[in-house]
Amino acid sequence: MTRLWIDVEDIFAFALHGGRRPTGIQRLSFELCKAIVARYGSGDAIRFLRHDRLRGTFTRIPWTEVETVFFELTQSGQRAERPPRSLRLVAEHKLRGALRPLAGRLPQELRAPLVRMLTSQFNALAAFAALVRAVVCLSVRRLWRRKRRNEPVVEDSTFTRDATAGDVLLIPGAAFVHTDYPALIARTQREFGVRVALLLYDIIPVRRPEFVDRVHAETFRAWLDGMLPLCDHLFAISRSAAAEAEDHARRDGLVLRDRVRPIPIGSGFSTDLAAAPATASVTLPAAGTYVLFVSTIEARKNHGLLVRVWRRLLDELPRDQVPALVFAGHVGWMVEDLMQQLRNTNFLDGRILLVSHPNDAELAALYRGCLFTVFPSLYEGWGLPVTESLTFGKPCVISNATSLPEAGGRLARYFDPENIAEATRVIRETIEDRAALAAWEQRIASEFSPVAWDVSAQALIGALRSRAAPQGVAQTASV
Repeated sequence: MTRLWIDVEDIFAFALHGGRRPTGIQRLSFELCKAIVARYGSGDAIRFLRHDRLRGTFTRIPWTEVETVFFELTQSGQRAERPPRSLRLVAEHKLRGALRPLAGRLPQELRAPLVRMLTSQFNALAAFAALVRAVVCLSVRRLWRRKRRNEPVVEDSTFTRDATAGDVLLIPGAAFVHTDYPALIARTQREFGVRVALLLYDIIPVRRPEFVDRVHAETFRAWLDGMLPLCDHLFAISRSAAAEAEDHARRDGLVLRDRVRPIPIGSGFSTDLAAAPATASVTLPAAGTYVLFVSTIEARKNHGLLVRVWRRLLDELPRDQVPALVFAGHVGWMVEDLMQQLRNTNFLDGRILLVSHPNDAELAALYRGCLFTVFPSLYEGWGLPVTESLTFGKPCVISNATSLPEAGGRLARYFDPENIAEATRVIRETIEDRAALAAWEQRIASEFSPVAWDVSAQALIGALRSRAAPQGVAQTASV
């Protein structure tokens, strides 16, 4: 029976880099894995993997460890029963706890190198512990084989022991955190004959390198060009992302084993997160007094456009008619000038509010209380905050770039994210015509059909099954 092995190392790597709230990649990856577990189970047929850097392979972990890390990233400040931790997770949590206060005292340009250094040190210690365990296991096996010469050699890694030809290794997250991932995948394919499936989110560092660090743009391109020809199955989170990946392959002369298939993406939160309590651990603005923008603050997300829009609104309208603008998300990269401008104006005299690192309860409360949401991003692979907004029944005024029209469909209103005058007009009309805004909400309530994450899981597993056996062969619950 074939198995599905799922690489979730990026969720743990993200947690080590400061323990921030997960980005859309980690959120989407977790929701997809959770739906796969709910439908297909987490037993013998579905297994989760982390990286074993010492031996250049993978090691199996229980699904509960993934749940624990994600819980800690999203539920901070909430009273809820924490899933149990393994000893490894306890050690990693202590590392994060020691890292945060130190990083907070350092300039922004020193934080990332420090985190990478400490993470590397932790990985080295973990690798040394793994070496000690391997030596002990090897010694025990040799003693055992001296007594029973005919016993086969058994490796102690459950992946190297159990992986067989025809199994699928699914990569649902940000695998580019691994410095030499294509080489690891190529070696794994040669040694075990597994099929490799990759879920692509976007190719922003290749298409729009001005939005990322130069080193990241270079390493991402090397990762992408190395991975695309290796993958037996390629998926994408939107038609736009799929088309751009195929176009990139054509331009670079990369031969793909299969076309890139878009899969439906779940609408924002899973059921238990959408049911998060309306209470929050921080003071939030009063319901009905603000417009919401949920996103990491970075250059690509185009927060600067909204700052200029709100400045125009304050110049053109009485102050009491301009709702506050809430930025919900941590301060990221390449926005130092923007943040300085906001501080210089006292955040437009208090009309712009920053809610940094909101947990799920706070984010749910912000969605429920806003007048509408905005999302002016210049480039996206999907647009999870757009479908989150619609899931909460809230109108959204968004960019018409890349994949966003796929996410918003007929229920969003659009503007050119490079055109301040057009963005100001659309947002001002939405603010001033409250009757039309109420009717818009009613239309969303009656017409919006959320996509369950189970639909995403079934689409992905179904595509893997369709390539796994000849037509007409009965399929089991495994891939």
